This record gives sequence, C-alpha cells and structure tokens, in this order.
Amino acid sequence: MSVFRLRRHTGLPAAEAWRRVTDWPAHGADVPLTRVAVLTPGPSGVGTRFSARTGVGRLGFDDPMRVVRWEPPGADRPVGVCRLEKYGRVVRGWAEITVASDGPGARVEWVEELRVLGVPRVCDPLLSWAGRRVFGRELDRLLAPPGRRPA
Repeated sequence: MSVFRLRRHTGLPAAEAWRRVTDWPAHGADVPLTRVAVLTPGPSGVGTRFSARTGVGRLGFDDPMRVVRWEPPGADRPVGVCRLEKYGRVVRGWAEITVASDGPGARVEWVEELRVLGVPRVCDPLLSWAGRRVFGRELDRLLAPPGRRPA
C-alpha cells in the first residue's frame, strides 16, 4: 500500500474550502482521461457514492468510492473531516480530507492510502509520488481563487 499526504493553506473560508474539496465532479474536471460521476442523489454526506473513471472507451478502470464520515466545518465544529473508502476491483484504500479554520483562511489536509491490483509493493514509492503530483495539482486547482487557476 502507498500512503501520501498533502497540506495546503488557502485564503478561502473553511466552509468554502470544504465545499470545493467535496465537489466530487470537480475532481475529474482537470485530470487527464478522468471523469467523476456521483452515483447517489445529493446532497453529499455519509453514504454518498461516486466513481472516477480513468481511461479511453473500454480501456480504463473505475475507482468507486463512498463517503463513510461526513463532518463539515462550522461554528460548532472548527475542523471538518470527510473520509472516503475506495472499493474498486483495481483501486482500493481510503482518503481522509480535513479542513480547519486558520485565521481568515483555512488549512486543508488530504491523506490517502492506495492499493492498486497487480502493482507490487516495491512500486509503493512511485505510487506515492504520483499520488502527490496528481492530487496535489488537483487540490491546488480546487482551492485557487477564481481566475487564478494554476496551469
């Protein structure tokens, strides 16, 4: 299994940072050859299921996930936590997203454990590196101010 951790600080309020990082279809908007479909009716919460499809046509794989913990930040909860479980045939593991108020902005942390079918453990460092690159770029895009999205 490969584990990676991302940390970002944003000038966005915690509620807006939370809204953006839990906008599941937006996660696939800028990832090459990937689209995300929500499989359950909204709003998001415990039990929400969605899947990221990566590939072209029939050549690809699904990465289905479900929300198992949903605690948005708010006046009574300064730290929000969302935990996802990945239960696909190819990709398994979990991700935990934490959003906390930090001065006028927010601190976002994303921790993910990935297991990919058929990939030997010796490749875990490469998977972690790729996860940090792909998810880090996407997290930067999700949290960017309007009109200032990174390339």
